[in-house]
Amino acid sequence: MLGMETWQPNSRAQPFIPKRGLGLYNPQTLIGRPLGRRRILTKLFQGLLVVVLLITIGINVMFILDTSRRLQEEALHAGDTGELVDGESRRNSLRLQESQPKSLAIEVLSSQSKVSVSVDGTTILEDGEEHKGRGIHVLVLNQASGSVMAQRTFDTYSPHEDEAMALFLNMVSDGRIIVFAIKDEGTFQMKQPARDLLKRLGSKRAQAIGWRDMWAMVTQKGSKLFGESYSKSTEFNTWGAPVVLRTEVPLVPLEESECDWPDTEENKRRREFCNHIEGYGSVCSCNDPAPLIFNPEPVINNQVHDVPVAIIASNRPHYLYRMLRSLLSAHGANPEMITVFIDGYFEEPLEVTKLFGLRGIQHTPIGVKNARISQHYKASLTATFNIFPNAKYAIIVEEDLDVSPDFFSYFSQTRRLLEEDETVYCISAWNDQGYEHTSDDPTLLYRVETMPGLGWILKRSLYKEELESKWPTPEKMWDWDMWMRLPEVRKGRECVIPDVSRTYHFGASGLNMNSYFQDVYFKKHSFNTQPYVELQNIDSVKKNNYEELIVSMIKKANILDHSKSPCEENFVPDKKGKINIMFIKMEEPKDFLTWLQVAKCFKIWDLDARGHHKSMWRMHMKGSEMLVIGVPNSEYAKYKPSNITPIYLEPQKEKSKVR
Repeated sequence: MLGMETWQPNSRAQPFIPKRGLGLYNPQTLIGRPLGRRRILTKLFQGLLVVVLLITIGINVMFILDTSRRLQEEALHAGDTGELVDGESRRNSLRLQESQPKSLAIEVLSSQSKVSVSVDGTTILEDGEEHKGRGIHVLVLNQASGSVMAQRTFDTYSPHEDEAMALFLNMVSDGRIIVFAIKDEGTFQMKQPARDLLKRLGSKRAQAIGWRDMWAMVTQKGSKLFGESYSKSTEFNTWGAPVVLRTEVPLVPLEESECDWPDTEENKRRREFCNHIEGYGSVCSCNDPAPLIFNPEPVINNQVHDVPVAIIASNRPHYLYRMLRSLLSAHGANPEMITVFIDGYFEEPLEVTKLFGLRGIQHTPIGVKNARISQHYKASLTATFNIFPNAKYAIIVEEDLDVSPDFFSYFSQTRRLLEEDETVYCISAWNDQGYEHTSDDPTLLYRVETMPGLGWILKRSLYKEELESKWPTPEKMWDWDMWMRLPEVRKGRECVIPDVSRTYHFGASGLNMNSYFQDVYFKKHSFNTQPYVELQNIDSVKKNNYEELIVSMIKKANILDHSKSPCEENFVPDKKGKINIMFIKMEEPKDFLTWLQVAKCFKIWDLDARGHHKSMWRMHMKGSEMLVIGVPNSEYAKYKPSNITPIYLEPQKEKSKVR
């Protein structure tokens, strides 16, 4: 290695010349200066972010401390007042603040051929079917959600429908939104009380609506009228122009539409029902709700406690509601044995069934009109004996019947007749000829050849071994009860019935029913209201005993004056406690010509011959027993004195019917 002391300069190298200092406009200077500024700006930006972050943390810490302090104060306040303030209640408070009331846009059409109701552009009711839906359509909406709670049509062209509408409207809870619309004609039979009710509901047109006028209204019960539209018919043969009513309806918070009932199993069912079904009055009352649990008196030695009860129902939920309250209140009722069979997948009848905690089964409809009803009965009876495979009997009741307090007691006392007398076809709670003026003794029983239905007990062996396999098929438009009355089906057997019925037919609407028919043939039927009746001499209706009884009555009877007409008021004397007898002309088993005229005179069932035993009818009139014997067809005709000529009445001419 060479040291410094030995270094020699290189004679060939260029001499070192020092460079000038860098000037202001040197290109290197222009490039280096911007890089320094970026670094400075970056540092400044980072500093600002740190400051903002520190401020945010500080604000959050202050908010947390403040919230903690307020929560401690609330807890202390709650402790002072004895109230519990928990997370759930705070969440509810927040939810109330968030769920501000909204509104519904409702549009209603009323016209001759169509009614419709739409809410927020969605059609919820539309009836444009020809020759159907006449009258006033009523829709009830929930004031918190706008959901449909009830839909009814009242044919106020026909008698009593205005009363039914008024009853329904009175049963709707205050606060509900009610929508009205007329289709075709809705005032011909609307009397003043119904108009007054509409006025109380807010209508300004209730008194003016007339023949074939169109009308629509939206109102809130007990609150205010939202809108009303009206179009007058200018001539008798024309209809008012269609009206379209559009209105906005504000919704209320959910809590304002519900009742604060105690938390019980009964009220759980009530709440579920009342939150989406309307028109049932006190059952949904907030202050004094009607009971849903019944504790009726037991029936001593109840022979039908474990007999299944089949309720034959369709889509008449208000009828079903009334019927079930009646049935569950009857002495000896056993809810565990009750099943409601609904013909079709209708929601409201099933909800009514569940309201009472009962079993409900819906059937797929088979057939149409009478055939459909017949198939519904068959399906219900078959299902009943399948559900209760050990049951020897079944009680069948329709949805449009009230039952007497002693309904189950009546069957408990008579059930043994089905075992002890093979000639007994059924035991019914209904007397076809048992009107207020033709029945008198609730302890008395009869035998009749016609199967009455309307609350009856059926033997399992009869159904399974005879009726089920031969039941009319769906294509046959037969009434099931008429079929059961056929001689080849009945086979000489008879049904046992009471003098005073244990059921009452209240239904004024149905396939074969209207308000006029109900008024004329069912309204004045007698109905036992005594809680317990001890039936007298039950064995007297056994076949041989009954023949002896009737013969003894004939022999003791007072023969009425056959020169008078049965239509005369004094034909039956005003003497109580007697046995009266009359003989009428009856040439052969189906010769009911005179009987039907006599029935008209007596103001009892006169559409066909029912309630007879060996061509003899038995009833009470003016406090005495009455026997009507067909001559010469009846076996009892031989007891007619030779000097008595049987009464013969020709049918009255039909008067032309007016719509």
